[in-house]
Amino acid sequence: MAMEVFHDSNSGTATESKVQFLSQPTSYADCPSSVETIETHMSWVFLTDQFVYKLKKPVRYEFLDFSTLDARYRDCEAELHLNRRLAPEIYLGIIPLIVDRIGNLHLEEEGQIVDWLVKMRRLPRDSMLDWAIERQTVQKEDIRELAGLLARFYKRQPNADISPETYRNRLSETVNANLNELLLPAYGLPENRVYAIAVGQLAFLSRHTEQIDRRVRSGHLVEGHGDLRPEHICLKPKPAIIDCLEFNREFRILDAADELAFLALECERLGVAWIGNLLFETYSNETGDYPPVELIEFYKSYRAYLRAKIAVWHAREPGQGTAETWLDRAKQYLKLAEKHLPPTRESNF
Repeated sequence: MAMEVFHDSNSGTATESKVQFLSQPTSYADCPSSVETIETHMSWVFLTDQFVYKLKKPVRYEFLDFSTLDARYRDCEAELHLNRRLAPEIYLGIIPLIVDRIGNLHLEEEGQIVDWLVKMRRLPRDSMLDWAIERQTVQKEDIRELAGLLARFYKRQPNADISPETYRNRLSETVNANLNELLLPAYGLPENRVYAIAVGQLAFLSRHTEQIDRRVRSGHLVEGHGDLRPEHICLKPKPAIIDCLEFNREFRILDAADELAFLALECERLGVAWIGNLLFETYSNETGDYPPVELIEFYKSYRAYLRAKIAVWHAREPGQGTAETWLDRAKQYLKLAEKHLPPTRESNF
Protein backbone atom coordinates (compact mmCIF):
# COMPACT_ATOMS: atom_id res chain seq x y z
CA MET A 1 0.00 0.00 0.00
CA ALA A 2 1.99 2.97 -1.29
CA MET A 3 1.54 6.16 0.74
CA GLU A 4 2.62 9.73 0.08
CA VAL A 5 2.72 12.38 2.84
CA PHE A 6 2.21 16.05 1.97
CA HIS A 7 2.66 19.44 3.61
CA ASP A 8 0.26 22.23 2.64
CA SER A 9 2.45 25.10 1.52
CA ASN A 10 -0.48 27.50 1.75
CA SER A 11 -1.06 26.85 5.46
CA GLY A 12 2.52 27.03 6.74
CA THR A 13 1.52 24.86 9.71
CA ALA A 14 3.07 21.43 10.11
CA THR A 15 0.94 18.44 11.08
CA GLU A 16 3.13 17.97 14.17
CA SER A 17 2.17 21.46 15.42
CA LYS A 18 -1.53 20.74 14.85
CA VAL A 19 -1.32 17.45 16.74
CA GLN A 20 0.57 19.04 19.62
CA PHE A 21 -2.04 21.82 19.90
CA LEU A 22 -5.02 19.45 19.72
CA SER A 23 -3.49 17.16 22.35
CA GLN A 24 -3.68 19.89 25.01
CA PRO A 25 -6.84 20.32 27.16
CA THR A 26 -6.40 24.11 27.12
CA SER A 27 -7.06 24.12 23.37
CA TYR A 28 -10.77 23.34 23.84
CA ALA A 29 -13.51 25.76 24.93
CA ASP A 30 -15.01 23.31 27.44
CA CYS A 31 -11.62 22.78 29.14
CA PRO A 32 -11.68 18.97 29.38
CA SER A 33 -9.79 17.23 32.15
CA SER A 34 -7.63 15.38 29.62
CA VAL A 35 -7.21 14.58 25.93
CA GLU A 36 -6.55 11.06 24.67
CA THR A 37 -4.71 11.05 21.35
CA ILE A 38 -4.98 8.13 18.91
CA GLU A 39 -3.15 7.80 15.59
CA THR A 40 -4.56 5.74 12.72
CA HIS A 41 -3.06 5.34 9.26
CA MET A 42 -5.36 8.08 7.88
CA SER A 43 -6.22 10.34 10.85
CA TRP A 44 -5.39 11.71 14.24
CA VAL A 45 -8.24 11.34 16.75
CA PHE A 46 -8.53 13.44 19.93
CA LEU A 47 -10.90 12.29 22.68
CA THR A 48 -11.97 14.78 25.34
CA ASP A 49 -14.39 14.19 28.20
CA GLN A 50 -17.47 14.74 26.04
CA PHE A 51 -16.37 14.96 22.42
CA VAL A 52 -14.20 13.41 19.71
CA TYR A 53 -12.30 15.44 17.12
CA LYS A 54 -10.88 13.82 13.98
CA LEU A 55 -8.06 15.41 11.96
CA LYS A 56 -7.28 13.90 8.55
CA LYS A 57 -3.62 13.28 7.76
CA PRO A 58 -2.25 15.00 4.62
CA VAL A 59 -1.67 11.66 2.88
CA ARG A 60 -2.45 10.03 -0.43
CA TYR A 61 -2.94 6.32 -1.12
CA GLU A 62 -4.10 4.59 -4.29
CA PHE A 63 -7.68 4.68 -2.96
CA LEU A 64 -7.88 8.11 -1.25
CA ASP A 65 -6.42 11.60 -1.46
CA PHE A 66 -6.19 13.85 1.62
CA SER A 67 -3.20 15.75 0.25
CA THR A 68 -4.82 19.22 0.17
CA LEU A 69 -6.89 21.30 2.54
CA ASP A 70 -9.82 21.29 0.12
CA ALA A 71 -9.66 17.51 -0.23
CA ARG A 72 -9.73 17.05 3.54
CA TYR A 73 -12.70 19.40 3.86
CA ARG A 74 -14.62 17.45 1.21
CA ASP A 75 -13.90 14.23 3.06
CA CYS A 76 -15.07 15.78 6.33
CA GLU A 77 -18.33 16.70 4.58
CA ALA A 78 -18.70 13.14 3.29
CA GLU A 79 -17.95 11.67 6.70
CA LEU A 80 -20.57 13.87 8.34
CA HIS A 81 -23.27 13.17 5.75
CA LEU A 82 -22.71 9.43 5.44
CA ASN A 83 -22.36 8.70 9.14
CA ARG A 84 -25.52 10.59 9.99
CA ARG A 85 -27.37 7.79 8.20
CA LEU A 86 -26.68 5.39 11.09
CA ALA A 87 -25.60 7.74 13.89
CA PRO A 88 -27.51 11.03 13.39
CA GLU A 89 -27.12 12.25 16.97
CA ILE A 90 -23.39 11.52 17.19
CA TYR A 91 -21.94 13.54 14.30
CA LEU A 92 -22.15 17.20 15.32
CA GLY A 93 -20.39 19.12 12.56
CA ILE A 94 -17.19 20.30 10.92
CA ILE A 95 -15.06 22.87 12.72
CA PRO A 96 -12.08 24.92 11.50
CA LEU A 97 -8.58 24.87 12.94
CA ILE A 98 -7.15 28.37 12.40
CA VAL A 99 -3.92 30.26 12.89
CA ASP A 100 -4.00 33.89 14.04
CA ARG A 101 -1.76 36.76 12.90
CA ILE A 102 0.96 35.92 15.41
CA GLY A 103 1.02 32.24 14.52
CA ASN A 104 -1.07 30.73 17.33
CA LEU A 105 -3.56 27.94 16.64
CA HIS A 106 -7.22 28.11 17.73
CA LEU A 107 -10.41 26.12 17.26
CA GLU A 108 -13.61 27.70 15.89
CA GLU A 109 -12.28 31.28 15.84
CA GLU A 110 -11.45 33.88 13.18
CA GLY A 111 -8.22 33.56 11.25
CA GLN A 112 -6.56 31.63 8.44
CA ILE A 113 -8.02 28.15 8.20
CA VAL A 114 -5.23 25.56 8.20
CA ASP A 115 -7.35 22.44 8.60
CA TRP A 116 -10.77 21.01 9.36
CA LEU A 117 -11.97 18.56 12.00
CA VAL A 118 -15.05 16.38 12.32
CA LYS A 119 -16.61 16.82 15.76
CA MET A 120 -18.58 13.97 17.38
CA ARG A 121 -20.15 13.16 20.69
CA ARG A 122 -17.97 10.74 22.63
CA LEU A 123 -19.64 7.37 23.05
CA PRO A 124 -19.37 5.44 26.33
CA ARG A 125 -16.69 2.77 25.99
CA ASP A 126 -18.71 0.17 27.86
CA SER A 127 -21.57 0.50 25.37
CA MET A 128 -19.48 -0.53 22.37
CA LEU A 129 -20.01 -4.00 20.92
CA ASP A 130 -16.35 -5.05 21.08
CA TRP A 131 -16.23 -4.09 24.78
CA ALA A 132 -19.47 -5.97 25.49
CA ILE A 133 -18.12 -9.05 23.69
CA GLU A 134 -14.87 -8.95 25.63
CA ARG A 135 -16.73 -8.67 28.95
CA GLN A 136 -19.45 -11.13 27.96
CA THR A 137 -22.24 -8.61 28.59
CA VAL A 138 -23.77 -8.53 25.10
CA GLN A 139 -27.41 -9.65 25.11
CA LYS A 140 -29.50 -11.20 22.35
CA GLU A 141 -31.90 -8.26 22.45
CA ASP A 142 -28.95 -5.91 21.76
CA ILE A 143 -28.19 -7.84 18.58
CA ARG A 144 -31.83 -7.97 17.50
CA GLU A 145 -32.08 -4.17 17.82
CA LEU A 146 -28.81 -3.74 15.92
CA ALA A 147 -29.95 -6.08 13.14
CA GLY A 148 -33.27 -4.24 12.95
CA LEU A 149 -31.46 -0.92 12.51
CA LEU A 150 -29.35 -2.41 9.71
CA ALA A 151 -32.33 -4.08 8.02
CA ARG A 152 -34.24 -0.78 7.92
CA PHE A 153 -31.12 1.01 6.71
CA TYR A 154 -30.60 -1.40 3.81
CA LYS A 155 -34.27 -1.22 2.82
CA ARG A 156 -34.03 2.60 2.60
CA GLN A 157 -30.98 2.56 0.33
CA PRO A 158 -31.56 2.77 -3.43
CA ASN A 159 -30.28 -0.11 -5.52
CA ALA A 160 -26.64 0.35 -6.46
CA ASP A 161 -26.11 1.33 -10.07
CA ILE A 162 -23.81 -1.52 -11.01
CA SER A 163 -24.14 -4.40 -13.45
CA PRO A 164 -23.86 -8.04 -12.35
CA GLU A 165 -20.77 -8.48 -14.51
CA THR A 166 -19.07 -5.41 -13.05
CA TYR A 167 -19.82 -6.61 -9.53
CA ARG A 168 -18.45 -10.11 -10.18
CA ASN A 169 -15.35 -8.71 -11.85
CA ARG A 170 -14.74 -6.45 -8.86
CA LEU A 171 -14.91 -9.42 -6.49
CA SER A 172 -12.45 -11.36 -8.67
CA GLU A 173 -10.08 -8.41 -8.95
CA THR A 174 -10.08 -8.00 -5.17
CA VAL A 175 -9.27 -11.68 -4.66
CA ASN A 176 -6.35 -11.43 -7.08
CA ALA A 177 -5.08 -8.22 -5.46
CA ASN A 178 -5.22 -9.89 -2.05
CA LEU A 179 -3.31 -12.89 -3.42
CA ASN A 180 -0.56 -10.75 -4.96
CA GLU A 181 -0.01 -8.84 -1.72
CA LEU A 182 -0.16 -11.81 0.63
CA LEU A 183 2.33 -13.80 -1.48
CA LEU A 184 5.07 -11.20 -1.02
CA PRO A 185 8.07 -12.97 0.59
CA ALA A 186 8.54 -10.19 3.15
CA TYR A 187 5.48 -11.36 5.08
CA GLY A 188 6.56 -14.99 5.39
CA LEU A 189 3.00 -16.29 5.09
CA PRO A 190 2.36 -19.91 4.04
CA GLU A 191 2.30 -19.71 0.25
CA ASN A 192 0.28 -22.90 -0.30
CA ARG A 193 -2.50 -21.69 2.01
CA VAL A 194 -2.54 -18.17 0.55
CA TYR A 195 -2.72 -19.51 -3.00
CA ALA A 196 -5.30 -22.22 -2.27
CA ILE A 197 -7.71 -19.75 -0.69
CA ALA A 198 -7.59 -17.52 -3.77
CA VAL A 199 -8.11 -20.51 -6.06
CA GLY A 200 -11.11 -21.62 -4.03
CA GLN A 201 -12.69 -18.16 -3.96
CA LEU A 202 -12.25 -17.67 -7.70
CA ALA A 203 -13.69 -21.15 -8.32
CA PHE A 204 -16.75 -20.22 -6.24
CA LEU A 205 -17.27 -17.05 -8.27
CA SER A 206 -17.03 -19.04 -11.48
CA ARG A 207 -19.44 -21.76 -10.35
CA HIS A 208 -22.03 -19.44 -8.79
CA THR A 209 -22.30 -16.76 -11.48
CA GLU A 210 -26.08 -16.95 -11.69
CA GLN A 211 -26.55 -16.88 -7.91
CA ILE A 212 -24.40 -13.76 -7.59
CA ASP A 213 -26.00 -12.07 -10.58
CA ARG A 214 -29.42 -12.71 -9.08
CA ARG A 215 -28.38 -10.83 -5.93
CA VAL A 216 -27.56 -7.80 -8.08
CA ARG A 217 -30.71 -8.00 -10.21
CA SER A 218 -32.88 -8.44 -7.10
CA GLY A 219 -31.66 -5.15 -5.63
CA HIS A 220 -29.54 -6.46 -2.76
CA LEU A 221 -26.51 -4.33 -3.66
CA VAL A 222 -26.65 -1.03 -1.77
CA GLU A 223 -24.42 1.80 -0.62
CA GLY A 224 -23.72 0.44 2.83
CA HIS A 225 -21.45 1.29 5.74
CA GLY A 226 -18.32 -0.31 4.30
CA ASP A 227 -16.46 -1.07 7.55
CA LEU A 228 -18.98 -2.77 9.82
CA ARG A 229 -16.86 -3.93 12.77
CA PRO A 230 -17.75 -4.38 16.47
CA GLU A 231 -15.59 -1.41 17.52
CA HIS A 232 -17.77 0.86 15.36
CA ILE A 233 -21.06 -0.21 16.96
CA CYS A 234 -22.61 1.39 20.04
CA LEU A 235 -25.39 -0.72 21.58
CA LYS A 236 -26.95 1.58 24.18
CA PRO A 237 -29.11 3.48 24.91
CA LYS A 238 -30.04 2.63 21.30
CA PRO A 239 -27.85 1.24 18.53
CA ALA A 240 -25.67 3.65 16.57
CA ILE A 241 -22.97 2.83 14.04
CA ILE A 242 -20.02 5.18 13.44
CA ASP A 243 -16.91 5.40 11.25
CA CYS A 244 -18.30 4.33 7.91
CA LEU A 245 -15.85 4.05 5.03
CA GLU A 246 -16.47 7.53 3.66
CA PHE A 247 -13.46 8.16 1.47
CA ASN A 248 -14.25 5.83 -1.43
CA ARG A 249 -17.82 5.14 -2.57
CA GLU A 250 -16.84 2.02 -4.52
CA PHE A 251 -15.87 0.33 -1.25
CA ARG A 252 -19.37 1.01 0.13
CA ILE A 253 -21.22 -0.51 -2.82
CA LEU A 254 -21.80 -4.08 -1.65
CA ASP A 255 -24.28 -6.85 -1.06
CA ALA A 256 -26.10 -6.36 2.24
CA ALA A 257 -25.33 -10.03 2.93
CA ASP A 258 -21.61 -9.31 2.43
CA GLU A 259 -21.68 -6.51 4.99
CA LEU A 260 -23.54 -8.63 7.54
CA ALA A 261 -21.18 -11.54 6.87
CA PHE A 262 -18.23 -9.25 7.61
CA LEU A 263 -19.67 -8.29 10.98
CA ALA A 264 -20.49 -11.94 11.69
CA LEU A 265 -16.90 -12.87 10.86
CA GLU A 266 -15.45 -10.24 13.18
CA CYS A 267 -17.72 -11.38 16.01
CA GLU A 268 -16.67 -14.98 15.40
CA ARG A 269 -13.02 -13.94 15.55
CA LEU A 270 -13.75 -12.48 18.98
CA GLY A 271 -15.36 -15.74 20.11
CA VAL A 272 -19.10 -15.07 19.69
CA ALA A 273 -20.21 -16.76 16.49
CA TRP A 274 -23.83 -16.81 17.71
CA ILE A 275 -24.06 -13.08 17.00
CA GLY A 276 -23.76 -13.67 13.26
CA ASN A 277 -26.51 -16.28 13.28
CA LEU A 278 -28.87 -13.93 15.11
CA LEU A 279 -27.95 -11.01 12.84
CA PHE A 280 -28.97 -12.92 9.73
CA GLU A 281 -32.08 -14.41 11.35
CA THR A 282 -33.36 -10.97 12.36
CA TYR A 283 -32.34 -9.33 9.08
CA SER A 284 -34.11 -12.00 7.03
CA ASN A 285 -37.28 -11.83 9.11
CA GLU A 286 -37.43 -8.04 8.67
CA THR A 287 -36.54 -7.86 4.97
CA GLY A 288 -37.68 -11.16 3.48
CA ASP A 289 -34.18 -11.59 2.07
CA TYR A 290 -32.74 -15.05 2.83
CA PRO A 291 -29.21 -15.15 1.36
CA PRO A 292 -28.04 -18.69 0.50
CA VAL A 293 -25.86 -20.22 3.20
CA GLU A 294 -23.02 -20.97 0.77
CA LEU A 295 -22.99 -17.33 -0.35
CA ILE A 296 -22.78 -16.11 3.25
CA GLU A 297 -19.88 -18.51 3.80
CA PHE A 298 -18.16 -17.22 0.68
CA TYR A 299 -18.53 -13.63 1.84
CA LYS A 300 -17.02 -14.54 5.22
CA SER A 301 -14.07 -16.16 3.49
CA TYR A 302 -13.73 -13.24 1.08
CA ARG A 303 -13.73 -10.71 3.92
CA ALA A 304 -11.25 -12.71 5.99
CA TYR A 305 -8.84 -12.83 3.03
CA LEU A 306 -9.19 -9.07 2.55
CA ARG A 307 -8.63 -8.45 6.26
CA ALA A 308 -5.47 -10.56 6.08
CA LYS A 309 -4.16 -8.18 3.42
CA ILE A 310 -5.04 -5.14 5.53
CA ALA A 311 -3.28 -6.73 8.51
CA VAL A 312 -0.02 -7.12 6.60
CA TRP A 313 -0.31 -3.53 5.43
CA HIS A 314 -0.47 -2.46 9.07
CA ALA A 315 2.66 -4.54 9.74
CA ARG A 316 4.55 -2.16 7.43
CA GLU A 317 3.31 1.07 9.01
CA PRO A 318 5.02 2.86 11.90
CA GLY A 319 2.87 3.60 14.93
CA GLN A 320 0.34 0.84 14.20
CA GLY A 321 1.63 -1.81 16.62
CA THR A 322 4.36 -4.38 16.18
CA ALA A 323 4.83 -6.14 12.85
CA GLU A 324 4.68 -9.50 14.63
CA THR A 325 1.25 -8.72 16.08
CA TRP A 326 -0.18 -7.82 12.69
CA LEU A 327 1.36 -10.82 10.96
CA ASP A 328 -0.18 -13.07 13.60
CA ARG A 329 -3.51 -11.36 12.90
CA ALA A 330 -3.08 -12.03 9.19
CA LYS A 331 -2.53 -15.74 9.88
CA GLN A 332 -5.66 -15.76 12.04
CA TYR A 333 -7.67 -14.31 9.17
CA LEU A 334 -6.22 -16.85 6.74
CA LYS A 335 -7.48 -19.65 8.97
CA LEU A 336 -10.94 -18.08 8.97
CA ALA A 337 -10.80 -17.66 5.18
CA GLU A 338 -10.05 -21.38 4.90
CA LYS A 339 -12.74 -22.35 7.35
CA HIS A 340 -15.54 -20.49 5.57
CA LEU A 341 -14.62 -21.19 1.98
CA PRO A 342 -17.42 -23.30 0.47
CA PRO A 343 -15.91 -26.52 -0.93
CA THR A 344 -15.49 -26.94 -4.68
CA ARG A 345 -13.98 -29.75 -6.69
CA GLU A 346 -11.17 -27.44 -7.78
CA SER A 347 -10.17 -26.45 -4.26
CA ASN A 348 -8.08 -28.31 -1.70
CA PHE A 349 -10.57 -28.05 1.15
